Amino acid sequence: MKPLHLALQGGGSHGAFTWGVLDALLQAQAVLPALSGSSAGALNAVALASGWSVAARTGGDARSGAREALRRVWEEVADLGAYGAMQRQWLAAWIGAASLAGWPGGPALSFHPLEKLLQRHIDFAALQDRGAPAVHIGATHVRSGRAKIFSGAAVSLDAVLASTCLPTLFPTVFVDGEAYWDGGYSVNPPLSPFLALAGPIDVLLVQINPLCSTLPNTMQDVQQRAQELAFNAGLLSQVRAVAHINQLVALRLLPGERMIRLHRIGGSDDLQRFPASSRASADAGVIRELFALGAETGARWLSDHAADVGLRSTLDVEEYADDTWLRFGVAESPGASWRRRASARWRAMVDAVRRRARP
Repeated sequence: MKPLHLALQGGGSHGAFTWGVLDALLQAQAVLPALSGSSAGALNAVALASGWSVAARTGGDARSGAREALRRVWEEVADLGAYGAMQRQWLAAWIGAASLAGWPGGPALSFHPLEKLLQRHIDFAALQDRGAPAVHIGATHVRSGRAKIFSGAAVSLDAVLASTCLPTLFPTVFVDGEAYWDGGYSVNPPLSPFLALAGPIDVLLVQINPLCSTLPNTMQDVQQRAQELAFNAGLLSQVRAVAHINQLVALRLLPGERMIRLHRIGGSDDLQRFPASSRASADAGVIRELFALGAETGARWLSDHAADVGLRSTLDVEEYADDTWLRFGVAESPGASWRRRASARWRAMVDAVRRRARP
């Protein structure tokens, strides 16, 4: 299979689904040059890259090392479920109600519970080794609301803590004196780092949060759907940016090596049987079930689409379209490609620009 760049969305404990997908890809000997992620996606990205690099350092099998590192990380996450039922319910209630109830005396915790886990299992220095998958971590700059992407040597313990910082639960994380919160608020996950790569390339999006949902009826449902919408907003804009770049490439206004072929696992019916509230759960049984679902879904995607990698996109970007997308001419059916929707007027406008640009 041709190289796959991975974009890993965050979604709390539902990141165990992504763990399963990654395990299937690694077992299939997938070539993974680069990964991006926010929140739980960032945790998965650094675990895979660290395990890969550490194993390669010692002459071991890189993919086996990556699988083992992911397993150790998520088993320790599951150990957080060893808290008593009352504590688990309190944490889940806090995540669900803090946005409405305000801050009763400050954050729930004065520490970030993932800090010790990351220190035990992630070798951040190894991420800089030659041959290690490149990692890009998304976070949100608190004062401006802008997305921040940590890459290269900037991928540190603090960067991952920033990317996973839910401000109603964990203390704000400072990196180089600037305050950051969870990357899900602004870029979930980052796709823009892949636009700078020489291509054409294939990017596989592992999506946790559904694009569509049933109409919420209770206050809890409203809060959960509001969080899904917030955590998908950055993804919609990122997919739109990639789609526009691909349009310009097809019109020969940009060189063909900028083309990105998009693919997706998840984001539809795969996780619907898990309530949104389970994202705040560290229950070992739920995490194992999510892992198994991700492994099964990843294996099915490989069976259906591995042959498409390097040839064509398998993600219909129309699912991410809205009224902010630039449209020209008469729209066709929702499943039609943009090439068929491109009108004679649009082409005439492009031809006019080309004529004016000629010496």
